[in-house]
Amino acid sequence: MASQGTSIWAKHQIFEKHTYWLMLGILIMISIGGLVEIAPLFYLKGTVETVQGMRPYTPLELVGRNIYIREGCYNCHSQMIRPLRDEVERYGHYSLAAESMYDHPFQWGSKRTGPDLARVGGKYSDIWHQEHLHNPRSVVPASIMPAYPWLSQTKLNTKHVEQDMKVLRLEGVPYTDDDIAHAQADLVTQSTTDAEADAFQKRYPKAQVRDFDGNPGDLTEADALIAYLQMLGTLVDFKLYDNKANVR
Repeated sequence: MASQGTSIWAKHQIFEKHTYWLMLGILIMISIGGLVEIAPLFYLKGTVETVQGMRPYTPLELVGRNIYIREGCYNCHSQMIRPLRDEVERYGHYSLAAESMYDHPFQWGSKRTGPDLARVGGKYSDIWHQEHLHNPRSVVPASIMPAYPWLSQTKLNTKHVEQDMKVLRLEGVPYTDDDIAHAQADLVTQSTTDAEADAFQKRYPKAQVRDFDGNPGDLTEADALIAYLQMLGTLVDFKLYDNKANVR
């Protein structure tokens, strides 16, 4: 037994006495473990359960989401409600994986300086969001969020939206040629109260159509960002999932 132990020790010495061999061994083992866990996911079509109601972002919501990312909102706000009692009671139904199926990148986040925004859609009025972006302390006195007054004063740049949609389609978002062809018109339609919106809403069910920034004469960055925020958490009917849970 002693000789066997000595033999094993001798074999281990090459790793324990040589840093580079030890690092190589660690990398090999991590690579094997990673492949075993990750590789099968590439062959599964159903890794994310489809959920009724989910759709790709409208062009206006997509541009608003890009502004959300540009301004670093994800640094203080997550978009993932954990299935814990305190989280559900505060923010609403826990997040479903399918809610992020069209997010590239996803906005789950890991830090909450401000509240989670996964269910913020419809929680506040457009006017509240306008005031909150212009001066957060006017509606939340204890807020430490910086003000973003320029959003309501900056004309929305829409020249890249078709290209963004094409890139997202390559990543699996089911934008059609028709969606991309009507992107510019849909931007205007969603932010205009008197536009003919039937075709637009057929492409994007449950899309909200109105002037979001309180300035019907201009299409601004505030329009896009508020449209995105007002959509979050509104596409899925969570009562269906609550009922399923109760049945079980």
